[in-house]
Amino acid sequence: MNHLHYLDPHPDGHPAVLLLHGLGATGASWTLQLPALAEAGFRPLAPDLPGFGDSPYDGRGWSIPGVAARLAALLEELGTGPAHVVGISMGGVIAQQLALDFPALTRSLVLVNTFAVLRPASLKGWLYFLQRFIVVNTLGLEAQARFVARRIFPDPQDAPLREALMASISSADRRAYRRAMLSLGLFDSRPRLAQIRAPALVITGERDSTVAPVRQRLLVEAIRGARQVVIAAAGHAVSVDQPQAFNRALLDFLQSVGL
Repeated sequence: MNHLHYLDPHPDGHPAVLLLHGLGATGASWTLQLPALAEAGFRPLAPDLPGFGDSPYDGRGWSIPGVAARLAALLEELGTGPAHVVGISMGGVIAQQLALDFPALTRSLVLVNTFAVLRPASLKGWLYFLQRFIVVNTLGLEAQARFVARRIFPDPQDAPLREALMASISSADRRAYRRAMLSLGLFDSRPRLAQIRAPALVITGERDSTVAPVRQRLLVEAIRGARQVVIAAAGHAVSVDQPQAFNRALLDFLQSVGL
């Protein structure tokens, strides 16, 4: 057994759409996408990655290839066949790894506000990630949660989203969170991106202040045939701050790929 907790609201749907959450979030962060995908006939699967939500972390090491392998095993266990793989931020990094290591299980690839290599486009961006590293290793996850949530949801009207993200990050396994941060900092898919053959879409929030849109453009240029959709007035959490535009772009792409 894989021991990954996952949401599977439409098990009779086909094909599967594997939804991979960002750092500190859980599969429930896709709540605004699950009904739309199910209504369109797909089978959305939203797992909690190891150490997040209700998926335990065994403390034996957390790596992006290892998590990708566990997701491949989950798809095999469920007998889904090739899945559309959708990942936001950290989930987009793991989605790339899955597409590279398990191409037969990847029907298409949707990369959302993510990167091939974590290289901020400005000094301000470098300082943000340095602060995150210091905070999580000195003050703990609760302080990290406040720091990150204020960055992603800065507006007063986003208070409920900010509180939900803070609660999610605070409940993560501290060991998994720190190992995931380190793995993301070391990740570099650039030498292998040309190997991806699955149809690919890059969805970019116009106002993403975590992964600069110019860095996301590198994915479009490196993956053969990849397309990009930039969603206006959207930040890093584009799937929740602009869900209608996000769902429209996602469904248009998935339906264009076909069954």
